[in-house]
Amino acid sequence: MKPRWKLNSNLPPWMDSLNLPFNIKPPTSQYPFPATSTHADLTSLLSLCGTNRNLTLGSSIHARIIKQPPSFHFYASKRNALFVWNSLLSMYSKCGQLCNAVKVFDHMPVRDTVSWNTMISGFFRNQDFDPGFKFFKQMRVCCGFDKATLTTMLSACDGMRLGLGFSSSVTQMIHCLVFVGGFEGETTVGNALITSYFKCDCFSQGRKVFDEMIERNVVTWTAVISGLAQNEFYEDSLRLFAQMRCGDVSPNVLTYLSALMACSGLQALRDGLKIHGLLWKLGMQSDLCIESALMDLYSKCGSLDAAWQIFESAEELDGVSLTVILVAFAQNGFEDEAIQIFTKMVALGMEVDANMVSAVLGVFGVGTSLALGKQIHSLIIKNNFSENPFVGNGLVNMYSKCGGLSDSLRVFYHMTQKNSVSWNSIIAAFARHGDGFKALQFYEEMRVQGTAPTDVTFLSLLHACSHAGLVEKGMELLESMTRDHSIIPRSEHYACVVDMLGRAGHLNEAKKFIEGLPEDSGVLVWQALLGACSIHGDSEMGKYAADKLFSAAPDSPAPYVLMANIYSIEGKWKERASSIKRMKDMGVAKEVGISWIEIEKKVNSFVVGDKLHPQADIIFWVLSGLLKHLKDEGYVPDKKCILFYLEQDKED
Repeated sequence: MKPRWKLNSNLPPWMDSLNLPFNIKPPTSQYPFPATSTHADLTSLLSLCGTNRNLTLGSSIHARIIKQPPSFHFYASKRNALFVWNSLLSMYSKCGQLCNAVKVFDHMPVRDTVSWNTMISGFFRNQDFDPGFKFFKQMRVCCGFDKATLTTMLSACDGMRLGLGFSSSVTQMIHCLVFVGGFEGETTVGNALITSYFKCDCFSQGRKVFDEMIERNVVTWTAVISGLAQNEFYEDSLRLFAQMRCGDVSPNVLTYLSALMACSGLQALRDGLKIHGLLWKLGMQSDLCIESALMDLYSKCGSLDAAWQIFESAEELDGVSLTVILVAFAQNGFEDEAIQIFTKMVALGMEVDANMVSAVLGVFGVGTSLALGKQIHSLIIKNNFSENPFVGNGLVNMYSKCGGLSDSLRVFYHMTQKNSVSWNSIIAAFARHGDGFKALQFYEEMRVQGTAPTDVTFLSLLHACSHAGLVEKGMELLESMTRDHSIIPRSEHYACVVDMLGRAGHLNEAKKFIEGLPEDSGVLVWQALLGACSIHGDSEMGKYAADKLFSAAPDSPAPYVLMANIYSIEGKWKERASSIKRMKDMGVAKEVGISWIEIEKKVNSFVVGDKLHPQADIIFWVLSGLLKHLKDEGYVPDKKCILFYLEQDKED
């Protein structure tokens, strides 16, 4: 069997006779170790057992220790015996055998702070918080606590799956004990406090601890720079990073990673280039994590070529690197390339993980192959990724965007873990397909299940109400956002409300709603109002909305195109021509709409008047025949498209 780990060459030769987890002959003597072994030998071996979770070997050593003759020399010293007992505690704790650890602890003839700390950290590591706190209280009574106890408690609190309020209370309690015990000057304790405060969203307290620390090391600076970056205080993080570089403490790899994260969040390409230059100077640019962070930075700043250059020159790649480059292509509009990279990775037999699959599912849109999505779903089932909530959410979105609403619903019902993103995805799926009543029904189920809605939830619901004509329900949901859930609406929410009112024909109410907004409405609301005017052919209101939109977004084609459509409906051909001419004079290009159909696992995409398809002649011949039959049946072309038909007639 291939060894899971190698023995340290400095360990004594008697360990070669042990039945370790690789090909070595079993022991021939009566005992698993000779009488000349020391407490250091045993503690080293027990430490290895705990690190590798080798419970079988660890418990065997424990059994032999109990059976050793009393004359075994390391028992002559209580201190040496204590080393062995503490190693046993650590071994059982790391192996998840807390019951056995407690038994060892209860039978120990003497204990020190290491013994107590080992038990406390073991309980917290296994998410058993109540007994962990009870041991801490008993420790205070029996022997007091040291700085290791405090850092152990704080480190354990970082991994607690508790509410932020409770975690912050625990951190503040331990902070009080820091002053009670006189450990406020200890750098390691201060570092642990900073990390814990930032992880429970107590940013001001974490920064205050940092400011009051007398001595700071690289861990101190990295803790606060990382904490600020991870909580999206990017500018403060970069400012502190610059301050650190002016001092005596040099940044390490983790510090640079945090600074690069801040640059990515701000899309600060110039600062990122400076840090990249520093990394080259220090020879850190080839670090695997650094390469991933640089790729993420360049992709978020739109420099995909730079990200791809780092990816190609990397000597080693891992799941993070591959996920970053996939997301990079997706975020920069290269969805097809992202899918091609993923399919090539699978074809080459490279190992994929749940994060990579989740990333590639995120690039699927209306023009993506549903057959390919189903193949990726098969890969997910084969690799047992179905239980991953991010993968499940990606599948729900993928199927709904590719037209497979029933498959999307089936995936949702089979998900064992549903979070707010899961509910948002299925609500958005039905809203996308125009079934507003079903979307609202899932919202009610979401509330019954106790999942709190987010701003994205209400965005999908308002979109659903708009297309279903549920004006009263939509206005009720808008009020519920702030009243019941303390969610402040964004411009996207207001635009949905305007669209909802406009689609229902309440153009004056939509205008009054915009004028009553507390701040600058932005582009989206005026575009929504203009779109509603286009639906109902109201040129007067439309001109008002278009003027507002011209001022807010002069480069947008929307006001020109929508006003041209309004004039077409009203038969004002001169005004329509003037609007089109103005758009051309301004150099604004109209965004081309795309339709698509998947046949035999191949997606065929078309735009208006598209003749690039290899079967274009046959397609247009069939369409002209269909149009003739439609006209014979009484079909009248939409006036909004009359210009296109006139141009077609002229060509004929």
